[in-house]
Amino acid sequence: MAEFVPAMAAASEASSYRIKFRRAEFLELVDAAKPRFIYRRGKNHFFAFDGFLMYCQQCRDSDFSQRVIDSIELTNYQWQT
Repeated sequence: MAEFVPAMAAASEASSYRIKFRRAEFLELVDAAKPRFIYRRGKNHFFAFDGFLMYCQQCRDSDFSQRVIDSIELTNYQWQT
């Protein structure tokens, strides 16, 4: 559970806005942002950065040096406390 604490913190800071990227730009953003984890739901790879959910539908798990964690759901709703 401790390894997912950064993900929960990122989710609490992220808005409900998603920004979609092409593969090359997403990989460039991942390199710049250096997220600890990349999350995957179906064909979407994503992470929270700068208050937004950044995602791409063109990547493969092998594109990332970070651990890729399979998620259960990707939703438009903000985090509810």
